[in-house]
Amino acid sequence: MAERGAVAQDARLAGDRERTRFIADLSKKVDVSVFALGNPYRVIVDAADVSFQMPDGIGNEQRGLVTAFRYGLFAPGKSRIVLDISGPFLIDRSFVLGARDDQPARLVIDLVPTDEKTFLAKQQEQRSKAAESDPTPVPLAIAPSGDEKPVVVLDPGHGGVDPGAKSANGVQEKDVVLEFAKRLRKKLEATDRYHVFMTRDDDTFLPLKERVKYAREKGAGLFISLHADYFPTEIDDVRGATVFTLSEEASDEEARALAAKENFSDAIAGVELPKDSDEVATNILIDLAQRETNNRSVVMARSIVGELAAKGRLHTKQLRSAGFRVLKAPDVPSVLLELGFLSNEEDEKQLTSEVWRERMAGAISAAVDNYFKKRLARAPF
Repeated sequence: MAERGAVAQDARLAGDRERTRFIADLSKKVDVSVFALGNPYRVIVDAADVSFQMPDGIGNEQRGLVTAFRYGLFAPGKSRIVLDISGPFLIDRSFVLGARDDQPARLVIDLVPTDEKTFLAKQQEQRSKAAESDPTPVPLAIAPSGDEKPVVVLDPGHGGVDPGAKSANGVQEKDVVLEFAKRLRKKLEATDRYHVFMTRDDDTFLPLKERVKYAREKGAGLFISLHADYFPTEIDDVRGATVFTLSEEASDEEARALAAKENFSDAIAGVELPKDSDEVATNILIDLAQRETNNRSVVMARSIVGELAAKGRLHTKQLRSAGFRVLKAPDVPSVLLELGFLSNEEDEKQLTSEVWRERMAGAISAAVDNYFKKRLARAPF
C-alpha cells in the first residue's frame, strides 16, 4: 500500500545562541510553511499530512535559542511543529532537502537572535504579506424550540500539538479527557433526551475560540469543557474533581492560576493570542449579554457538585470561577470540569480506569438531567 503522507522520524537541535539549527528527519520531501509568533516567542512549522513517529521524550532538550519543541495534529490534514524560543529572533532561513543516498529528507530551520524592535518589524511585514480575510461574525446561537431535544456540546481539552498536563508515568491529559468525553457522550445519548456533539473526537487540536464558536453554531443549551489538572510534586496529595464557571475576577488564586494555564493552551499550539482590545470586548459581553448565561452556568455547576459529592470524589465542594476563555460564549451556559489530578497516583489510576469512567460519566449525565429538568420547569432552554 502506498504511503499516504510523510512521516517525521526524528528531530534534533544544533548550534548555540548565535545560530541555532532545528533539523527534522522525514520519510520524504514535503512543502512547509514556517513563520514566527511573539508573546511568547515561537517558530511555527505547518505541513499537510505529516504523521509523527518520533522517539519518546523528544522535545525537552534546550539548546541555543530553543527551549523546547512539540508536534502533533493542528487540524484535520494539517500537522504542526512548535519551537519555543527564549527571546527575540529571526528565521534566517528554512528549507526541506529531499532524500539522498542513505540520508532521509530533512527539514532545516536556522534561527539567529535579534532585538525586539527588529522582531516586531518582521512580524508586521509577515502580517502584511499574509492574505487574511476579514473574520466573519459568529451568529448568536438559536435556541431550540420546545419540542426539540437540548443540544449538549462536550469539549475534551487540548489535543494534537497541545498535550496538556502529563503524569510522571507519561499519561497525557489530552488522551484521558477524550476517552472520558466519548464515554459521557455514550451515556447522554443512551437517555435519548439530548443531541450530543464533541468539539473533537480524535487527537486534533482546536483553538479556544473555535471551541466556543462550535458550541454556538450547534445551538448548544449546555457546554462542558473537560480537563485533568496537574499540581507540583510538593502538593501531589491533592485529589478529586473541581467545577469552574466564568467570572472576570477569579474566586481564588488557584482558580486564577488554572485559568491562566488553560488560556495559554493556544500559545502552546502556536496560535496568536488575542490582543488587549479583544479582551476588553469580551469583558463587555460578560457584563451585559452573559449575566443570565452565567446564572445558568452556576446552576449546572451546582448540579455536578451535588452528584459528585454523592457518587464521586471532589477536590472541593466550593464552586470556583475565573476568566476561562473557553467558557466565554455569551449565550451558552458553560462549565469547566477538572476530572482529577494527573499529579496524584490514585487520581491517575482512576482517570485511566474503565470502571471509574463509567461511574463518573453516570454522575455527570445525572447532573445534566437535573439541570435541564430545572430549566424546563422555568422556561424553554
